Amino acid sequence: MEKKFLYVLFLLLMQFGFAQNKLLWQGYFSYNQIKDVSDSPVAIYAATDNALFSKNTATNILKTVNTVDGLSGQTISSLYHSELFRKTLIGYENGLMTVINEADGSIVKVVDIINKQLPANLKKINHFVEHDGIVYVSCDFGIVQFNLKTLQFGDTYFIGDNGAQINVRQATIYNGFIYAATNSGIRRASIRNANLVDYNQWTVVTGGDWSSVQTNDTKLIAINTSGYINNYDSVSGAFVGFTSLPEVAKDMRAKNHNLFITTRSAVYIYDNQMILLRQIKNSDVATTMLSFTCATVVGDNIYIGTDENGLYVSKLSGASGFENMMPIGPSRNNIFAINVTPSVLWAVYGNYDVFYNPYPLDSYGVSKFNTTGWLNIPYEKVLQAKSMTRVIVNPNNENQVYASSFFSGLLKIENDIPSVLYNQSNSGLETLTFLGPGYIDVRINGTAFDKLGNLWVTNSLIKNGLKVLRTNGQWQTFPISTALIKAEDASFGSMTIDKNSTKWVGTNRDGVIAFNESTNTVKKITQGLDTGNLPTPDARVVAVDAKDQLWIGTTKGLRVLSNVNNFRTENQLKANPIIIMDDGLAQELLYEQFITAIVVDGANNKWIGTVDSGVFLVSPNGQETKYHFTINNSPLPSNQINDIGINSTTGEVYIATNKGMISFKGIATQANEDLNNVYVYPNPVRPEFSGTVKIAGLLDKANIKITDIEGNLVYETTSEGGTIEWDTTAFGKYKVASGVYMIIISAQDGGETKVKKVMIIR
Repeated sequence: MEKKFLYVLFLLLMQFGFAQNKLLWQGYFSYNQIKDVSDSPVAIYAATDNALFSKNTATNILKTVNTVDGLSGQTISSLYHSELFRKTLIGYENGLMTVINEADGSIVKVVDIINKQLPANLKKINHFVEHDGIVYVSCDFGIVQFNLKTLQFGDTYFIGDNGAQINVRQATIYNGFIYAATNSGIRRASIRNANLVDYNQWTVVTGGDWSSVQTNDTKLIAINTSGYINNYDSVSGAFVGFTSLPEVAKDMRAKNHNLFITTRSAVYIYDNQMILLRQIKNSDVATTMLSFTCATVVGDNIYIGTDENGLYVSKLSGASGFENMMPIGPSRNNIFAINVTPSVLWAVYGNYDVFYNPYPLDSYGVSKFNTTGWLNIPYEKVLQAKSMTRVIVNPNNENQVYASSFFSGLLKIENDIPSVLYNQSNSGLETLTFLGPGYIDVRINGTAFDKLGNLWVTNSLIKNGLKVLRTNGQWQTFPISTALIKAEDASFGSMTIDKNSTKWVGTNRDGVIAFNESTNTVKKITQGLDTGNLPTPDARVVAVDAKDQLWIGTTKGLRVLSNVNNFRTENQLKANPIIIMDDGLAQELLYEQFITAIVVDGANNKWIGTVDSGVFLVSPNGQETKYHFTINNSPLPSNQINDIGINSTTGEVYIATNKGMISFKGIATQANEDLNNVYVYPNPVRPEFSGTVKIAGLLDKANIKITDIEGNLVYETTSEGGTIEWDTTAFGKYKVASGVYMIIISAQDGGETKVKKVMIIR
């Protein structure tokens, strides 16, 4: 009884957590890469890299489920929907299994396979098959029973020789036996045998390496890893070769008395006598080259999953063309860089490794997101720009955008149309030369607009890598090689420009380079006590905050230059670590962390992304860590943070990872010029909500007092930026009671006031 109570309590807490997530978090996932599909008589379910979507074929309602709803950010490998139990099972490459209950929407993560004392690379879940309320889960080590009613795992079958672990790709039930396609033959055992944990109960039907086995009415069909289809002869007890596919099979399943075999470039549909009814080629589906991953059928509709462009649907009879069907999202989950303004977000997908190596080159295009949704500009339309690693919107003209290619140059996009690709032949940009004069490789990365509207860019692996595109269209190059050990070996990270028009640029070998064109002065901050005090000369990101401090993110920690004005007065600039007290001990903030992003919000807090430890939000001076988001305490799909951007008007913080982008609706808004747009959210505050109340649209340094309806003061603070949070307690002592609370806001000089109300329901 106690166990059942704790389980119910766990589900309730999960649902409350998801309700809070949906208020604070938003997911922006790509649904292009279909890993598996499943179905019911009235719905199609599709698993992508780390999210799920479904469509009711009767109502056409499309639903998505991602990490904000409670899914893991890990890579999905298999999917199964049980119509009888109204549950959807999601299997992952790391052995995690997630169960979605259709009745109440609850999500349960089952970690039994992850916790098995087995090598981590053998825990992948490959396939589910249901029989009498039990799902047989095929894994890289064997087969595991899962009870759909109790949501508990049962026996584990190690069915290799002498009980060895073998890779089970798929299992099926046929004539009272469970057959398993493995990398060591097809093996079977009686489904009624109560002792299947004994490997001796499993017999080898045939040897070899097999990718799939499936039952289609009276037929048992198996395909080996060479793509040869075999038909089981029950008289001889052997598999007999039937036909050879032109390429290996990626998926096989039986539905509605038909067998669907999917290869990369075609879907083959056989009837229950293995007569080929139809062959669908990828060229029949779209003009662009697609890689098929799986296929299934609901009624008279066939659904085909692809690796690049989501799910396609058509009539099984072939009476109509193919229609693309998937939720709108970015082109890919692995967003490398973003740029956010109050009304638009741009994203690019190209990347480079820790050594600034962009190979293999990426061809993914650019994406734009605003209130109307996503616009994905494919590679075919970006003038052959590869591996785009930065994107920036012109602050004086939001219809003009520039994307940095770390191979092809600088792409200009006007009114959502790529118009010019600046490279070595039509601009001041230069190609690297150490691979010979015939090799073209123009590596542009960090970009920044100055206050006059000129665009500054960095050009890696050349002698003078700081360039500017003037507003009149002219290019100019500045000599900064005097500050570099060897300019031709220097790769540049991010760039920022301070109020004095000094350009601060991160490098891989020379720390941070600072340049001011008015005095033609170059200085640097690098490793060494007397040469800048960085922990390493590899500085990736730079950001100037509201107090003119320069924050420097390196591959081995964080440093801060106390004032950018020091560039004018000091010959040698020096940055220092932030020392915090942790359990009474002095510690360096973000010690040894590989920092990938630093963004300053409207309250001068710092949002800091890392390569493997998630996101930190620290106070203006860094002494307080307000949030530390990871995959374990938030909807982050990955702890690898590629970039962070903030909408200064709404306060929404966008976090791009290698497995998807999410946003946090925090307090990162800039201060307003008046109090005309003050608002409170959520309002009312309902019993299930456990977050904080946000009061947004504030002036900087505004005084906020919150009282109950009788005028008793319960909270008071002063804003820093445009938003403050209230934890609905009376000065942190206890939760306030249900009722209406008055929010009195006044400007610092007392010249403007505003009164708002918030209702709290306990």
